[in-house]
Amino acid sequence: MITGQTKNFGVIGHPIGHSLSPAMQNAGIQAAGLDCVYIAMPVEEEDLAQAVTGLKTLGFQGFNVTIPHKQAIMPFLDAIDEDARVIGAVNAVAIQDGFMTGYNTDVVGFLQGMHNHGFSPAGKHAVLLGAGGAARAIIWGLIKEGVASLTIGVRNVVKAQAVADYFRPYMQIQVMDWQSWEFRRMLIKSQLLINSTPLGMEPNTLTMPPIDWAAVPAGIFVYDIIYTPAETMFLRMAREHGCQTLNGEDMLVGQGAEAFRIWTGHQLPTEPMAQALRKCLENQ
Repeated sequence: MITGQTKNFGVIGHPIGHSLSPAMQNAGIQAAGLDCVYIAMPVEEEDLAQAVTGLKTLGFQGFNVTIPHKQAIMPFLDAIDEDARVIGAVNAVAIQDGFMTGYNTDVVGFLQGMHNHGFSPAGKHAVLLGAGGAARAIIWGLIKEGVASLTIGVRNVVKAQAVADYFRPYMQIQVMDWQSWEFRRMLIKSQLLINSTPLGMEPNTLTMPPIDWAAVPAGIFVYDIIYTPAETMFLRMAREHGCQTLNGEDMLVGQGAEAFRIWTGHQLPTEPMAQALRKCLENQ
């Protein structure tokens, strides 16, 4: 029951009606027996400054941030955590005594997914497909974890090179055309293969990055951050090739649970969150 003592959390974005976060977070909150509620709040771009002030005034302890506000919100915050600063995007804001700090929990969610399945990227040769917005959190997570090498395979090498150059102070990253022979040679020695592109996401489930599976070592860890469908064509091909596979569900749940931990200090049980997520996806 929601009372005057109930603590409020939520997510802002536009559009926001499609967000799975309320169902996922509220399932974790309920399982943990906490007097909290999590809601979706539509905020248009021109209203962002007022919304940020309003959430602080209304006593929210924290909120998530999604498209189109992940970069735009940063000037309105009092502090930015290192992960968010390096990635250049905020997806969670904590409010304590009126002081607002921005975080990016995608790094924790991304790494937690692999750790949950007994895999660590530390010391591994990693290959990443795509260099868009999602890739920045993945790259930073791999750097923090201590990968031995990182190669990015893309369609547009020039655009991706700018991303690699940005991370040059932390690690030397190779960028290659994913249909080149040079990229095929990197696949041959890979131990971790990650898809950060939207290729294969519903409704375009018959698409996937142009991978030469003959060059992919059988048994390596293959990670697709897409979670709709649960098994993309990319992951199906990897599974049939004998690889260990993982979709983006753990990453989504993990980043949500990490945000709630930052806000409250409570670690939400992730299995009820994952179950609520799956139920929402089945009903879509």
